[in-house]
Parts: sequence; structure tokens; C-alpha cells
Amino acid sequence: MDAQQSTRQARRAGVSLSNHSSGCYGLVWWAGVGLLLLGPATWGAPARGDDWPQFLGPNRTGISQETGLISAWPAEGLAELWRVPGGVGMSGVSVVGDRAVTLVQGEDRQWALCLAVESGKTLWKTELAPEYRNAMGDGPRGAPTVVEGVAYVYTGEGVLLALNLEDGKVAWRKALVEELQGAVADYGMACSPLVVGDNVVVTVGAPTATVVAVSRKTGEVAWQAGEEFGAGYSSPALRRVGGREQLLVFHGGGAMGLDPANGGLLWNFPFETDFSCNIATPLAVSNGVLLSAGENHGSVLLDLKPRGKGFEPTPRWSSLGNKSTLRNEWQTSILLGDVLFGFDNVGNAGPVTHLTCVDAQTGTRKWQQLRFGKGNLIAADGKLFCSTLAGELVVVAANPAEFQELGRMSVVGKTRQAPSLAGGRLFLRDDREIVCLDARAPAKTK
Repeated sequence: MDAQQSTRQARRAGVSLSNHSSGCYGLVWWAGVGLLLLGPATWGAPARGDDWPQFLGPNRTGISQETGLISAWPAEGLAELWRVPGGVGMSGVSVVGDRAVTLVQGEDRQWALCLAVESGKTLWKTELAPEYRNAMGDGPRGAPTVVEGVAYVYTGEGVLLALNLEDGKVAWRKALVEELQGAVADYGMACSPLVVGDNVVVTVGAPTATVVAVSRKTGEVAWQAGEEFGAGYSSPALRRVGGREQLLVFHGGGAMGLDPANGGLLWNFPFETDFSCNIATPLAVSNGVLLSAGENHGSVLLDLKPRGKGFEPTPRWSSLGNKSTLRNEWQTSILLGDVLFGFDNVGNAGPVTHLTCVDAQTGTRKWQQLRFGKGNLIAADGKLFCSTLAGELVVVAANPAEFQELGRMSVVGKTRQAPSLAGGRLFLRDDREIVCLDARAPAKTK
């Protein structure tokens, strides 16, 4: 057995006991990003219920409706279905039908890479832009979003492209940050596209265009909204709050709600953090909007009270500062019922992070697993599937009463991406490889 095979075997079966994470400036490496799916997601076929067409899944909540997943941790860990070379970058893996798409960097270029779900075979690889370099990590940040046979991708310097899912050909390309005279965010453009009707929405952070919507067909600007707000590192989401559909945007200076039809401002709420590190995606909680940020900032749940043609945001509860119960550094928490499961980072992007369960109605802590480590998470079938900065997969029961770890295994190298789940398969990646694991429960024998 050669060294590479030995390493892979160790990753498949290995159990890591180390929960620490290195580096004080984990800051913005990830919000992971994505968008809300608003239509069929496969080319030539309706969307499957077990697709993962964007970061944080079908409804951009991090929750999958899949069942039949593992209920007990196998002694040897989850089976590895395939492992293939990838490339540098922080993009998540989006899965539609028999195709998995992510963004990578290599050979001095940024690329969109499409793999066969069954085998990991490369189906196509499309050049997007010159390489993107940044002191906090190189390569593209945003995850692809696949809607009706088109993959929408956003590069590290803010170039938005539409690619044909079948063959990877570029339908259109718009250098939005450059064209609107904006400046690339300090740590790169981390937004993933949001499809709303006939438009694609991204944050740009230009002087007169915090948010921009372009035509899905042509890439031409349909509307722009927001002035003098930096882009931040979050991604917009479409949610029904305050009795109406709204685009929720967590920008560099706070959050705002927009009319999805024309970008009209409905409300704005200041939420300033060090380095404009507003990264997590806003959540709809009991007809309110939850915001959370690291850098010792904390969380607030906003009620939206009607005022004129818009709303006045008023905190229902807040938990701020170094005693906060929930400080999402780059992760979006998972809302299951009336509880939030998420990562609480201590200090100014410090290395100490706890896995935490919080009452969503009050902000009070239900339980906390101290020094769990930096990571990300999704939920399915009564379980939390967590990826750690150290490259582990940890499966935890989604139990609001207590922390229950079901098992863990080393899978990849250093990573900030949340896992993707489709058809019982978990997809994880780092700066070198993309891995597919089997999370399905073993077939019952008669």
C-alpha cells in the first residue's frame, strides 16, 4: 500500500480526538453561500426531492427532507464511494440529478468543475476567470446554484456567469463589481447567486449598488438597490416574513429587506461588526428575522412592524457581546422546530468555538458542547452532519435536550465548507480533493 492509499484508508476509518482549530483569522472564509431554488433544477427533468442544488440545500436552510440515513455509526466509519482531485477554493458542492458542480482554482485560473455523482468522473471543466488570490485564502468562494439546467456562479473578484449544466458552455458573463465601479470585498466576493423569478441576485457592494439583480437570460442589470453599504460575505435569501415575500440581505453594515420584484427598500437594520464580517445567512424565525455574527458580536431576532410601505425592525430578543449565547462566525445555524443548532465562536475570530443549542424564541441556551471546534453543519433525518475545520465529519443527534455524538471520522484536509447531501450521499471537499461518502442506512436483510 502506498502512502496515498494509506492516508485515504486512515481518513475512511480514522477517529480524530482533536477539536482545536488553528489560526485566529478564520473570519470570512465562509459563509458558504447559495440561493433559494425557485423552479425545476435539472436540465430536461423536474427537480428531485433529494437534490442539493445550492449551498444549504433545496430551501437554503441547511435542512434536507431525506430519510433512511444511518442511525448507528459503523465501526469503520462511512464508506467512501469515491475521491477525486479538485482544486483550491471555498465553494460548496451543488448536486442535481447525476451531476455535482463546484468551483476550484488551479493552473492560474478559476474553474467550474462538473463531476458524475456515481463515479466522480469529470464531465466538464469551464474556465471562469484568472486566479483569485487573497491573504485569507485563495480561489472562488461562492457555491454554484443550479436552476432549470443552468449553473449560476460568482467568482472571487465578482464576475457572475451562467453555464449550461449539460456541457459547461458559458451563456453570458458579467463583471459586475468592475462594471458598477465597486471594490472587491477585503476577503473576496463570497456571495452565491439567488434566483428570483426571471432574475439572478447577488451582492456587489458598489457605491450605488449593494445588491444587483440581472436577467437570467442575458445577464443585463434589471435593478440595483442599496447605497454606501459594503457587500459583506453573506448571501441573500428569499423568505416570507412580515406577511410578505422579501429578499433578506445581510450586508457589510447590517441587514435589509427588499421587494424582490424591483429591489425597493422595505427596511434596514444596522448591525456593524469588525471587518464587516456579516457572513451567516439570515433566517426566518416565527415571522421574524434572525441575524448572527462572530467577532464577539452575537445574535438578534427582529420583529418587522408595518410602517408606511415598509417595516420598522425591532429586536424581539438580542444576545450580544462576549456573553452572547450564539455568535455564528461563518456558519448559518439550523432551525429545527423552536430550537437553533449552531456554532458559537468566542473572541475576535479566536480559535475557541462551541457547538450550541439555543431556544429560538428567547435566545437562551439549552446546551453547549464546549470547544467542539470550528466547523459547519446541515441537518437531515434527525441528525446534524457537521464538518470541522480539521476535515472531520461528525454526526450528532439533533436533540434539544442534550449533546449526543454518534460518531466521527477524518475525511479531508482543512475545510470550511458545509457538507452537501443528495441521494444519501455526503459530499465534502478541501483545497485538494472532493470526496463522496455513503450516508445511507444499511439495507435490511430478511
